[in-house]
Amino acid sequence: MLAYYTAQNYYEIFRELPAGKGFADYAFVPRNHTDKPAMIIELKYNQSADTAIRQIHDNRYDGKLKEFNGRLILVGINYDKDAKGKEKKHHTCVIEDV
Repeated sequence: MLAYYTAQNYYEIFRELPAGKGFADYAFVPRNHTDKPAMIIELKYNQSADTAIRQIHDNRYDGKLKEFNGRLILVGINYDKDAKGKEKKHHTCVIEDV
């Protein structure tokens, strides 16, 4: 949570940003006074981090940030419980620097 709150100093943060053919779960747009990259984050449950990245590409979520003259980072995060439904948690993440 602390990282999220600190990010507000450097980014305008959008939840469910209308983009391309749907909504990006989170978009972090750098504020004018920073040199930070723009970021799009897609979250999945019981799927895969690769599926999240593919959704960003397929639905062109990055189109909303094309005007930004800098780096763009795409992040796909997936959360799984184990197959038996126990409380064992497993997270995967894929990060692309485009």
